[in-house]
Amino acid sequence: MKKLLAILLVLCMVVAAAACGSKEAATTETKTDTSSSAETLKEKAAKFDRKSEFLTVGTGPTSGIYFPIGGAFATALKDYGYQTSAEATNATGQNIQNILKGDCEIAIAMQDAVMQAYTASGAYEGKEAASDLRALMRLWPNYVQLVTTANTGIKSVNDLRGKRVGVGAANSGVEINARMILAAYGITYDDITPDYLAYGEAIDNMKNGQCDAVFVTSGLPNATVMELGVSYDMVVVPIDGEGREKLVSEYPYYAKSVIPANTYNNKEDVEGVFVYNIMLVRKDLPDEMVYDMLTGIFENIATIKASHNAANKNIDITFGVDDIQLPLHPGAEQFWKDNGYIK
Repeated sequence: MKKLLAILLVLCMVVAAAACGSKEAATTETKTDTSSSAETLKEKAAKFDRKSEFLTVGTGPTSGIYFPIGGAFATALKDYGYQTSAEATNATGQNIQNILKGDCEIAIAMQDAVMQAYTASGAYEGKEAASDLRALMRLWPNYVQLVTTANTGIKSVNDLRGKRVGVGAANSGVEINARMILAAYGITYDDITPDYLAYGEAIDNMKNGQCDAVFVTSGLPNATVMELGVSYDMVVVPIDGEGREKLVSEYPYYAKSVIPANTYNNKEDVEGVFVYNIMLVRKDLPDEMVYDMLTGIFENIATIKASHNAANKNIDITFGVDDIQLPLHPGAEQFWKDNGYIK
C-alpha cells in the first residue's frame, strides 16, 4: 500500500509539473504574440495600398485657420499617395457630425466640444453620447478671444450684460466656448442679445455698429481679428479673475494663457484661456491605414507647418498625445506607442 501511494504521489507531481510547464509555455507564447503585434501592424501599414483610398479632410470656414491647416493636411497626404480633398465646413460642430456619419475621414475639432459630444454633456446634454469618436493626434491651441471696439466701453466679460454679442454659429465650437465662458461669470443668454453668426460675419456687423463684441476662438494670430485691429480702435477683452478660475477648475480641457503683447494692437499681454484642437478620425478605418496616415503626415510635416504660424509652432511629432482626453484610434495608439509617446 505504501508503495502504491508513493507511485501515485510521483505521478501527481509529474502531472502538476507538466501543467505548470504548459501554462508557462502558453504565457510565454502569449507574450511573444503580443510583442510581435506592434511590428506586424507597422509592417502592414508599410504595405498599405494608399492609392485606392480617398480621404476627405474636414476643415472650417474659409475665414478661419482650420481651412488652410486642414488643406495642408490634405496636401501632405496626397503627396504621400492618397487621393484627398479638403472640405470647408462650419468647423467643430459640423466636423463632429461628419465624422460620425462617415462623410469625412479626418477632421479638425476643439477638444471641449468633442468631449461634450463624447459624454453627452454641456451643449450635447440630452443627446446620445458620441461614443464612436476617436482621436488621431493633437493639433494647436485655440485661444478664446473676446474682441470689441473702444467706443462700446466694454472692458471685461461682466460688461457684456445688456450688449449684443457675436457668440458664433449655433452649436459651433465658438458658440460652445462662448456659452461656457459666460456661464463661468454668471451670465446667460438672457443677459445679452446673442448673435448666432460665424465670427467673420459678426465682426463685419461690429464694424457697422450692429454688434458690440465678438467671441473668436482661433490660433494666434487670427487674420480677421488682425484686420479689425489695423482698421479700428480694437480692444481685446481679458478673460481673467474668478470667472477664469471657475472655468479651468470645472473643465480641465481649458488652460490659462495670455495673448502676447503686439499680437494685434494690444500693447500688453491680455489674460485669457485656450483649448486644444485635435484631429478626429473615423473609428471604422483599418488600423494599418490610420498608422500609415500618421506616418505620411509626419513625413510631410513641412507642408503642414508652412500653412500657418500656429501649425508651425504647435504641430510636431515631439509634442506627443498627453493632452488628448478622447480615446485614440487603435492604429493611432500603436503609432504613438511605437514612437515612444505612450508608455
